[in-house]
Amino acid sequence: MKRAFVIITAIVFVISMVGTVFAADVNMKMVNWTANTVLAKYGMDKTIVKAVKAQNKKGLSLGYIKDTDRVWRGILDGTIAIQDDMMVSDCAKAAKAIVDSHDYLFEAFIMDNQGANVCMTDKTSDYWQGDEAKFTNSYNGGIGAVFVDEMEMDDGMKANVTQVSVPVMDKGKAIGAITFGVNVDKLQ
Repeated sequence: MKRAFVIITAIVFVISMVGTVFAADVNMKMVNWTANTVLAKYGMDKTIVKAVKAQNKKGLSLGYIKDTDRVWRGILDGTIAIQDDMMVSDCAKAAKAIVDSHDYLFEAFIMDNQGANVCMTDKTSDYWQGDEAKFTNSYNGGIGAVFVDEMEMDDGMKANVTQVSVPVMDKGKAIGAITFGVNVDKLQ
């Protein structure tokens, strides 16, 4: 009798895991579809393109970007002027409007052609994204591509989340990138 119970318990566990894996696969297919059909279009938003072009024109050195990143990551409580400016600019307002128009989005931040932040809806943990997959895969050396990161459980939100990154495009060329925080559970 005990052996039958163990076997039945194992079967139920396997079935529940298959269902979980199937649900996760369906969720990620929905995220990919949304990324390519809805979110990618925001990479051509005129206000965002204008802001990215303006920052690219400044020609920030990688040294300056990394120095700013070190200071940025050191601000644990509150914000500094550069962060505040990035959350109230026209670019930030455009990003906020995009996030507010989709209940499955909870954040967005825009990067230049080196992965440095241009604007954001909320304070990011760092200034420079240039060494991270979200930037390198979506900017894609100036070619541009949609990148969907792995889904994970966010304990604070109590939801499955992922990041979707799309290129900011100008005249057929990637000039930066946008990363969106996506609450996968709200896509269902």
